Amino acid sequence: MPDQRVRHAVQHPAVGSGRVAAQVSLALAWLVMLGVTALWVSGGGIQEAGSSATGFFTSLGRLTGLLASAALLIQLVMMSRVPWLEQAWGQDELARGHRLVGLTSFTGMLVHIVLITIGYAAAQPAQVWSTAVDLTLNYPGMLLAVAGTVALCLVVFTSIRAARRRLRYESWHLIHLYGYLGAGLVLPHQLWSGQDFLTSPVATVFWWGLWALTAALFLVFRVVVPLWRSCRASLRVLAVYPDGPGIVSVVVGGRGVRQLRARGGQFFQWRFLDGPGWTRANPFSLSAAPRPDSMRFTAAVVGDGTARLATLRPGTKVLIEGPYGRMHPGARTRRDTLLIGAGVGITPLRALLEALPHDGGAVTIVQRARSEPEAVLASEINQLARSRGAQHYLLLGHRIPGRDSWQPASHAAWSDVDALRALCPDIAERDVFVCGPGAWTDAVLRALRRAGVPAAQVHCERFEI
Repeated sequence: MPDQRVRHAVQHPAVGSGRVAAQVSLALAWLVMLGVTALWVSGGGIQEAGSSATGFFTSLGRLTGLLASAALLIQLVMMSRVPWLEQAWGQDELARGHRLVGLTSFTGMLVHIVLITIGYAAAQPAQVWSTAVDLTLNYPGMLLAVAGTVALCLVVFTSIRAARRRLRYESWHLIHLYGYLGAGLVLPHQLWSGQDFLTSPVATVFWWGLWALTAALFLVFRVVVPLWRSCRASLRVLAVYPDGPGIVSVVVGGRGVRQLRARGGQFFQWRFLDGPGWTRANPFSLSAAPRPDSMRFTAAVVGDGTARLATLRPGTKVLIEGPYGRMHPGARTRRDTLLIGAGVGITPLRALLEALPHDGGAVTIVQRARSEPEAVLASEINQLARSRGAQHYLLLGHRIPGRDSWQPASHAAWSDVDALRALCPDIAERDVFVCGPGAWTDAVLRALRRAGVPAAQVHCERFEI
């Protein structure tokens, strides 16, 4: 029989402040775009657009280029791992927003190139090619801008899902770094020949300020802070051991672990100073609640980066970025909790289960795996569940063929929503934490919406590049 106790919303300051931070950051992004448009208007953009066909294409080309530049800077800020942004949105939402804003910026950049070229060709199609060559060779910073555009095109094309699936994570990650190079190469063209950067002191301060702020945030939170934390924590590998077929667990420790203030369910970007490949960071979630002097993560061996984990030796120095993610107890808005994960995506939920306060709140954990040997950390999860009075359901088997479902084939008679309600009858009154492969996670999220779970109570991370 379902538990009939009255459930109370748990007040978490981090949740309320996170929502405010999300609203403030979104408002700031729109203010930047409005500011860009206002500067274009004040610089005579509307008058120029109405003056002639040439003015129309040139002026609109300037506007699309400016908006594309601003969107590119917003995109970089989203991935600069600013703590208050990351806590407000979570890495999953930031990554999705990053892709959307990036596609918008890239499209605007292409439109800018086409419109400007047509405008400079005096709106005569026959002169478009010669004008494009002239602009590239004779205008300040244009060769660098072309190189930057090529770099951004490479990033966008390899980020298409079909292309990403054909690339190793390490290759995709290396190519993706060209996005920063592309942004840097575009800057001289804008500063040297961009009319809207030079029309007034206000415009100059606005654009220089945006670029300087973006660069500062990136350097501080992607370089300086991680190095400082790594040096302060002085982390080293303590132990490495297999945890199932193709699964390896790594324990790291150091004098400054406590000062990292990591919480069960969060993740770090890890670098191991064991030789070639140490410069590449890989994201791994904690699979156990942090101890005062050690942390553990568990990963599936799926590529070169993860294959190296099994060969790590105790004593290897470790560099970290983090902790990141909102898969932790502080993200809760309700007293009761449902944890649902698949494959290696169960690892942060196992840590979260351990870290949840023993405040009397009901906890249910649903684990999906193709077979019992592939059920990552299942025995640990079962012991933890018993010790704290939680319910642990292990659902085994391949997904239902011909149906976009999160369930195993043995449950084909159940709809996704009915299965969730059978496992957790009061699901709409709980916080739900979801972690797993992208398509599987999407199926769970659809079922949660249909089951009436408010979006504010759903916290998810996808395990995909």
